[in-house]
Amino acid sequence: MNLLDQFAAYPMALRDMVALAFLFISWLGIGWFTERPPAGRPSVSVLMTRYRREWMRHFVDREPRIFDGNILASLREGTAFFASACMIATGGLLALIGNGERLRSVASGLELNPTSDTGWELRLLVPMFFVVNAFLKFVWAHRLFGYCAVMMAAVPNRPDHPDAMDRAMQAADLNITAARSFNAGLRSVYFALAALGWLTGAWTLMLGTAIVLWVTWRREFASTSRQVILRSLPPPVLSAGLSGPVEQRTPARRPPQP
Repeated sequence: MNLLDQFAAYPMALRDMVALAFLFISWLGIGWFTERPPAGRPSVSVLMTRYRREWMRHFVDREPRIFDGNILASLREGTAFFASACMIATGGLLALIGNGERLRSVASGLELNPTSDTGWELRLLVPMFFVVNAFLKFVWAHRLFGYCAVMMAAVPNRPDHPDAMDRAMQAADLNITAARSFNAGLRSVYFALAALGWLTGAWTLMLGTAIVLWVTWRREFASTSRQVILRSLPPPVLSAGLSGPVEQRTPARRPPQP
């Protein structure tokens, strides 16, 4: 008996538990692997951190800086759009959970009949978990992009000012943190779509999870966009005045406490 036959022989509740474990392990695993990839094969998210710091390095010398403000505004608009979409999706899922009779009537028409142990309400709670997590990530990313905007406004207008580059790099770090939260929100949306497959059974949930896992991995590690990004990758040392990579620098003085 092969592995698939053994899985098919499991009781329905046990198959659901295995499929759920596969879903959450895949979600946590791809997130960890994307943010901490092998040194020889960085992900798109990690590669973009260099471009974000390069952006802030050029921001110090750019006059006027309206162009940079417009880019940051577009990033905030994207996070606001996804946060609003997640709020609508959460409301829709709550409405479905609260209207179980109508949901069961639709299910009977589709010849779907979950057991009492894994009813429709439970099957909708899992995608709602991912949607709510995505909403929180998008809201936090939106706020961090706002912090980045304030930090960019605090960069002195004179490029030779002693604080200009340090504050620009602070803005870059806030931008990178916001982008990391935004990417985590997108991954939650992807896996929320996979979790909807549980409505038709454990097999569909596992298949949907495998598809989302492959798509997420491919976009980060084997996409055409990654090849384009690697064509002319900025060096980790962003300025001749820096003694090492920005990631290893420490501030020269302690910032004032709020």
